[in-house]
Amino acid sequence: MNQTKTLLIIVAMTGLLVWIGGMIGGRSGMVLALAIGLLLNGVSYFFSDRIVLASYGAQPVTQAEAPELHAIVANLAQRAGLPMPRIAIIPEETPNAFATGRDPEHAVVAVTEGIMRVLSRPELEAVLGHELGHVKHRDILMAAWPQCWRRPSCSCRGSPDSSGPGTRKAGPIRSRASPS
Repeated sequence: MNQTKTLLIIVAMTGLLVWIGGMIGGRSGMVLALAIGLLLNGVSYFFSDRIVLASYGAQPVTQAEAPELHAIVANLAQRAGLPMPRIAIIPEETPNAFATGRDPEHAVVAVTEGIMRVLSRPELEAVLGHELGHVKHRDILMAAWPQCWRRPSCSCRGSPDSSGPGTRKAGPIRSRASPS
């Protein structure tokens, strides 16, 4: 059902773009707007994960860089019957996590450094389980697609303070004693 909704909104937005092109430039404006719409939709579909990650300054991490985070996501993905998504860390203190990509085979789960510090392991597992639920129900493209249309330039720039992929080390996930 989410794939149908995504397709309908993509067709509607492209139709709106073509209509605006026709109002501005007549038939040739419609053709140009259709070409722009097809290009934007193609880029959004195939590069949505990279565009969203770049807009947040997220850095992909390997299992060696974030072993505990990888273990949590691998366990949850296996239990949900999903392929292992790529994992990224956002260098930000605000606790947040999200999933992006076009489908489960091209999914990315991103977490902020802040959420890894604030939440205990069971809490982080719950948050990541929620994000993998978005992957399983295929609503991650619908969440990423508007970001790609809104910020098409973000695929051309990286994080201003980025030192390149593979340079991020994840700290340990905080343990918290259960409240008594």
